[in-house]
Amino acid sequence: MKKTLIGVLAASLLASTIAWAQYPRDGKPENARFGDPTATGRFFQDLFYGVIKSLDKGELVLEKTKFGVDQSIKLNDKTKFVHDGAPSSFDKLKAGDQVWIQTKKDKKSGDMIAKKVFTGVVAPTVQK
Repeated sequence: MKKTLIGVLAASLLASTIAWAQYPRDGKPENARFGDPTATGRFFQDLFYGVIKSLDKGELVLEKTKFGVDQSIKLNDKTKFVHDGAPSSFDKLKAGDQVWIQTKKDKKSGDMIAKKVFTGVVAPTVQK
């Protein structure tokens, strides 16, 4: 009888512990150290990454892109530049910089046009 009672109590304690562990906590992210891991990943999947090979006022030529070949990205007067989360300018870019670029495709020519160019520490600048 005692063994049965101890077994039932142990099973109920185990079941309640498992249920409590799965209960969502209010206001706490699932990964407290790094926050919500999907928020940053969703933002970066829409950005184009590369290392600047050459640049001039009208375009950036990137190497180490997802296509495996050099890729040119057109710049226009609406292109915004962000460095370490603060507004920046084209003049601060140089060959060898790692960049993440929010692009759009020109409907007439098919060229990729930069909307925003991110450099430096990009994670704090995650904004849509």
